[in-house]
Amino acid sequence: MRKADLVTAISEKTGVPKVDVLVTLESFFKEIKSTLSGGENVYIRGFGSFVIKKRAKKIGRHIKKNIAIEIPEHYIPAFKPAKVFVEQVKGNVNSLPDENPVRSNHESDI
Repeated sequence: MRKADLVTAISEKTGVPKVDVLVTLESFFKEIKSTLSGGENVYIRGFGSFVIKKRAKKIGRHIKKNIAIEIPEHYIPAFKPAKVFVEQVKGNVNSLPDENPVRSNHESDI
């Protein structure tokens, strides 16, 4: 589902015009980005948390030059789903038909 699909679905379910839904959704995204950029986490009960994760300094490798480079400590945004959300997805995904199975990146194609 893309953002346009999400806007359409919300508009159809609520009766709110698509333009208003889009403005609201964009405001939501902007506020999440702004809050995380300011160093604060965002907690939405029953849905999940948008958090800032710290990545430690590490040594990487520049493949073309074959030299070690230092990757400095940095922060990245992350999402941690709430237990209720995880359980709901687990229950619904397990009932999907076998013709379109959900696979992890670690399963090999046989």
